[in-house]
Amino acid sequence: MKNLLFICSRNQWRSPTAEAIWRKHPDFNAKSAGTSPRAKKAVSLTDIRWADVIFVMEQKHKNRLKSEFTRMLDHKPIHVLDIPDEYKYMGPDLIKELESAVGEYLDG
Repeated sequence: MKNLLFICSRNQWRSPTAEAIWRKHPDFNAKSAGTSPRAKKAVSLTDIRWADVIFVMEQKHKNRLKSEFTRMLDHKPIHVLDIPDEYKYMGPDLIKELESAVGEYLDG
């Protein structure tokens, strides 16, 4: 089983939706976290170590991870999904965006 970590800013809409989608998948474990100190669950070193693959919603999230966890990320694939913060938790459009964007990386 692959461990998938989904990251957005406040761990409020996008990354928890992604976690909910892939948590049900038999081939994956999924967690989510945020890069902001005000995130519902802030990303930790434990999360980074746990993850096999990291998905971030925007480039700024990758930049924040790289500055905070530099050496821990050397051998971790980080994929920028380019999903803007304009959706609500489990919104149908967000689910479609996530399934399409993440599916590109997981199907191969």
